Amino acid sequence: MNRLLWVLASACVLVGCGKAPQTSGTAASPAAPAKPAAAGSAADTAGATQPALVSGIDTQNFDTAVRPQDDFYRYVNGKWLETTQIPADKGSYGTFVQLNDDSLDELHDIIDGLGKPGGASDAEQQKIADLYASFMDEPTLERLGLMPLQEELARIDALTSKQQIAGLIAHLNRIGVTAPYTPDVHQDAHDSSKYVFDLGQDGLGLPDRDYYLQNSPQLVQIRKQYQAHIERMLTLAADAHAAADAHAIFALETALARVQWTRVENRDPIKTYNKYPIARLATLAPGYDWDAYLTESGVRGRTDYLVVSQPSYISGFNHLLRTTPLPVWKAYFRWHVLSDFAPDLSKPFVDEHFAFYGTALQGIQQNRPRWQRGVGLVDQSIGYALGRLYVARYFPPASKARMDALVHNLIAAYRADIMTLDWMSPQTRQKAEDKLSKLATKIGYPVKWRDYSALRIVRGDLLGDVMRANEFEYNRNLYKLGQPVDRTEWEMTPQTVNAYYDPEHNEIVFPAAILQPPFFNPRADDAVNYGSVGAVIGHEISHGFDDQGSQYDADGNLLNPPGWFTARDLANFKARTHALVAEYSAYAPLPGYPINGELTLGENIADNSGLTIAYKAYHLSLDGHAAPVMDGFTGDQRFFLGFAQIWRSKTRDNMVIMRIKSDPHSPERFRGTIPEMNLAAFDTAFDVKPGDKMYLPPDKRVTLW
Repeated sequence: MNRLLWVLASACVLVGCGKAPQTSGTAASPAAPAKPAAAGSAADTAGATQPALVSGIDTQNFDTAVRPQDDFYRYVNGKWLETTQIPADKGSYGTFVQLNDDSLDELHDIIDGLGKPGGASDAEQQKIADLYASFMDEPTLERLGLMPLQEELARIDALTSKQQIAGLIAHLNRIGVTAPYTPDVHQDAHDSSKYVFDLGQDGLGLPDRDYYLQNSPQLVQIRKQYQAHIERMLTLAADAHAAADAHAIFALETALARVQWTRVENRDPIKTYNKYPIARLATLAPGYDWDAYLTESGVRGRTDYLVVSQPSYISGFNHLLRTTPLPVWKAYFRWHVLSDFAPDLSKPFVDEHFAFYGTALQGIQQNRPRWQRGVGLVDQSIGYALGRLYVARYFPPASKARMDALVHNLIAAYRADIMTLDWMSPQTRQKAEDKLSKLATKIGYPVKWRDYSALRIVRGDLLGDVMRANEFEYNRNLYKLGQPVDRTEWEMTPQTVNAYYDPEHNEIVFPAAILQPPFFNPRADDAVNYGSVGAVIGHEISHGFDDQGSQYDADGNLLNPPGWFTARDLANFKARTHALVAEYSAYAPLPGYPINGELTLGENIADNSGLTIAYKAYHLSLDGHAAPVMDGFTGDQRFFLGFAQIWRSKTRDNMVIMRIKSDPHSPERFRGTIPEMNLAAFDTAFDVKPGDKMYLPPDKRVTLW
């Protein structure tokens, strides 16, 4: 997958992933305290003189000309929205992007130090320094031009039969090149004690099948630009038939898109779990050389079955393999090798790659500084070694202690809430309580760091380093097959500004980099922290009970309907989620591009449930005491202000379209508006009444928790 698209797909884009990350790792589930403590009362405060707490609210961003009862998001963020310009090298800008920039600066300082004489104290640190130096060595890359790719291009040119394509795809999977399908090793959804090798659809150069199949003017224009981009890239690679090949490649990708499943279909964990004994793969794709694929992929002998996420797609791909001429397939594979490694080649390839994937597709006018791209490559390739250094320098133990207290309180609030839900039967409540009791929490950084001793980095061989890093990660996952599930593993580095829940491991994970203002402010009063990072914690916990997570038991095993719900409770739950689909689908960030309420359902459930539970946890933490008034706002008001300010963001129109088509999250403006409208406590806090634009009649509000 193209690196720009890989970042969008794999980083969960903002907070929460639902089923998206196939993660593993678990820590002991913390027992809820008998009486929830204030977040600031963790052990880090004992015996020390603490400075006076601040409100943590960015009042300088307020637009007081707007009534909070009419547009709370603009009231909180209006001045920022009016005065902030999206930087030329970004498709969007807001709290997440700002924190990511801060993280890049910090990582840059670490890497620069390692590159100085005597800076690297061990082999792992030297690999970080060497990989970064290779990326920054532009003169060498300009001298080499396309030469580093010649071996891979020659491999494709040497194909004499379509029978050889299965082995080629396995090789491309290993080195990280887009191919018609891609494997993923993760915990077996029907047996939480095992890993499984899972084949999923892939093979497109555009973000989603809709870019090929829907006919809005913007998508039609992007299709034309994409085909022209393919032609220009092939011309740079001395393809004498660049125009004809570009046309054929685009036609083949369009045909692949037609047989792919939609993102909404792919949200169904039962539909996408299709177990195939290796002996039955021939029935899925008759004539396909599965023996070659299984041998070259390294799977043979490690497992006796695979999971195929989209069986009809694999059959459709096999049909296209038979009916599409070999020269077209060779052009297609050459194109994706060239495109995926273009950021690691000479300037003409880098610039043309960015001209499409940055400017045409996302509206970004300027490529990021090279040092940022270099830091990003190191983070992607050897990120946990870099993260170990990041944690030692930038993540104080006190922040982890206070976060632990927040998480304890959120779990306590969920536990109390589950026991009072009027739409859940006692049987379902008990199952929910069992799942909550086994929820694992991971805060800051992993307890066991990843071992990169098998990764070979050669200074001056950038493309070789990138391929070897991709293959190292491939092999690291492949070798899990047949081994016990490692529940200490993380799927995000500590320096990632994000968080996730994994249903297969029933765990929530909060990397260190997100645990800073405005999400988490150790100097701030509890109200803003519960409204910001508390809502994020609640968001992630609630993924265990959303429309996807609720299909997994406490140990991460996928259940058949109605799962751990009773049939009646499942019907009640679906009625509420259908209402939430309709509520969000009524909004459109751009004309003609409404929110896809079905695609975003899990994240919308999490946003609404997370805010609701965080509010309850905040009040539990007060233990009956009155919250102070700070900056003229009550505790409840600061709670909601803290929530709205974490979602301040501006996004270019092309990126809005990209996210509407491919992102399971709603746009930030709606994430920072709709959940408050569904919560009666917000009306009380800001005196919202019928006739105000933020007011929803009680029978129109969607509540789950």
